[in-house]
Amino acid sequence: MRQYSADLTPPWKKPKPVPEVPADPGLVVEEPGSGFCGAVIRCEAGTVTLEDRFGKHRVFPMEPRGFLLEGRVVTLVRPASGPARPTRTASGSVAVPGARARVARAGRIYVEGRHDAELVEKVWGDDLRIEGVVVEYLEGVDDLPAIVSDFAPGPDARLGVLVDHLVPGSKEWRIAESVTSEHALVVGHPYIDIWEAVKPSALGIDSWPRIPHGQDWKTGVCRALGWPPNTGAAWQRILSGVHSYKDLEPELLGRVEELIDFVTAPA
Repeated sequence: MRQYSADLTPPWKKPKPVPEVPADPGLVVEEPGSGFCGAVIRCEAGTVTLEDRFGKHRVFPMEPRGFLLEGRVVTLVRPASGPARPTRTASGSVAVPGARARVARAGRIYVEGRHDAELVEKVWGDDLRIEGVVVEYLEGVDDLPAIVSDFAPGPDARLGVLVDHLVPGSKEWRIAESVTSEHALVVGHPYIDIWEAVKPSALGIDSWPRIPHGQDWKTGVCRALGWPPNTGAAWQRILSGVHSYKDLEPELLGRVEELIDFVTAPA
């Protein structure tokens, strides 16, 4: 006796198969029902979490034919086991796996201290190596005029400088004005110290404490937060809370990006 299939749908009416795409972190897709578009940040228990360009998160079921990838319908599947390569650097730039560091440019970026240099390296290090930009640090903004003079910036050797607490009328402001030129750019953030450019939420605190004028700011911060009176250990605690650009205040992000663009611009 002949057996007949229970599926009586004509072949021309059956949906065409669509590609299965691993939901790797960083993959940008759209959920057509809501119009929500974002990058994959995690995949678990049959769901995928997307993050849009404003930092908003949405969780969606990983249903067949449930997403659009570059305008094409796809089915998202769990990525293969094992750690996936990051598709973004800590600064948010597109990662270039296996890229070799470029030979260092003549141009340089100077920051005000070791903590500033370590923070810039942690967030922008991958970008700086690809661009061949070296970051050095001053031992104080008072030395900046002599450093700029010795460096002699020009079209093929631009100099960018990041200064703490750069507010109009301050000593730092006057020094910056005196050395700025076509090939030397000095920018800054409004914070007393680079510590304060880290978002409090990244450290699990409500806000940075206000320290009375005349007191050592870092020592006062440690005291107010109940941390041991060791500023070196405090900095390592702060730095360990920074994982990407999202943990930094916009006033710092914009200035560092501006300096990188400036020193890497074609002559």
